[in-house]
Amino acid sequence: MVYVTEDLVRRRAEHNECEIFSLEEVSLHQQDIERIEHLDRWCRELRILYLQNNLIPRIENVGRLKKLEYLNLALNNIEVIENLEGCESLQKLDLTVNFVGCLSSVESLRHNIHLRELFLVGNPCERFEGYRQFVVATLPQLKCLDGTEISRSERIRASQGLEEVRRRVAEQEREYLRRRAEEKEEARRKEAGEEEEKKERKPGFSGRWSTDINNMAPGSEENKENQELAENPKNPEVDEEEREREFWHTPCTFTPESRLEAHRHLEEKRRAKEKGKEKKPKAPRTLITADGQVLNLNEPKLDFSLTEDEENSSIVLDLAVYSKNDTPERLEVDPSKRTAIDLANIVPRQSAKAGPMEASGAAPPPATDRCSEGFVEDPDIPPLI
Repeated sequence: MVYVTEDLVRRRAEHNECEIFSLEEVSLHQQDIERIEHLDRWCRELRILYLQNNLIPRIENVGRLKKLEYLNLALNNIEVIENLEGCESLQKLDLTVNFVGCLSSVESLRHNIHLRELFLVGNPCERFEGYRQFVVATLPQLKCLDGTEISRSERIRASQGLEEVRRRVAEQEREYLRRRAEEKEEARRKEAGEEEEKKERKPGFSGRWSTDINNMAPGSEENKENQELAENPKNPEVDEEEREREFWHTPCTFTPESRLEAHRHLEEKRRAKEKGKEKKPKAPRTLITADGQVLNLNEPKLDFSLTEDEENSSIVLDLAVYSKNDTPERLEVDPSKRTAIDLANIVPRQSAKAGPMEASGAAPPPATDRCSEGFVEDPDIPPLI
């Protein structure tokens, strides 16, 4: 279960320098949130609140948001419109694709005098006979319902037969609530059956207690089943694939319970996948065995082969190294001259007194002055200094 935490709200308030007390707009969609909380205390300045595509079953803890103008709760598990009387500035409410079956709960929006747009597309109440007429007549402040503008003539017609429409809506609500009670009971039984099935699938549990010795008699059905399982053991991966296929291909009604079940199933698969990706701790490397034997390790997992050369009484190692280490040139060294490398002779030595020009070689010839050619010195003229 994902909770509305201060850290979550601050991360979603980057456009407001992560300040939440002055936050006017925040998007908390697709966070798997199952309850609205804390926002009415932390973000009193909110004007726009996005909470679509979560798992919220109830509208709550928003009554203190006096400046809230737009509330988006599409794609959630809401069944009743409630607790919005305190949102005095509410102008737009989006409840698309929820499970609102109590159409009479829209009467609680009468107190929201600034409400102009309401979206109930994809809810069970939308299929009620007289749905649009009831909503238009109940909320005279509305200007647009499900994206369609409400004309003046439509509002007059809706108010004329309101009592009869209200009676039909009440009958349909009772029928819907009866079906919902059956669906909840069916979901409860299904969940209990799945829990029992999970227990039976646990390794080491055969579904039979050790005291059931009568069923283990030779020739009994239980004994035959055990023999068949021993002869034809089931592949757990195949069983998992079959259960996965059965889960997604089994028809079911679209209810808050089925939506939660699908979400939890996906969450369980995701966690199992993440657990499988966890790196196993590496075993400590053993370079020398307990009896003193030195081991050669091939950590890069390079391909190699060892070939015995009988003519030269040697063993040839053919190692497939990486391309950057694969050098076609080979250095041949005379084995009779195995001496240490003299690094001092790599760079020519310089004398301590010689400058950098002297160390590098002979000095270049002096440059000749073209203007001095043909010049004759006059002894009567003093030299220029």
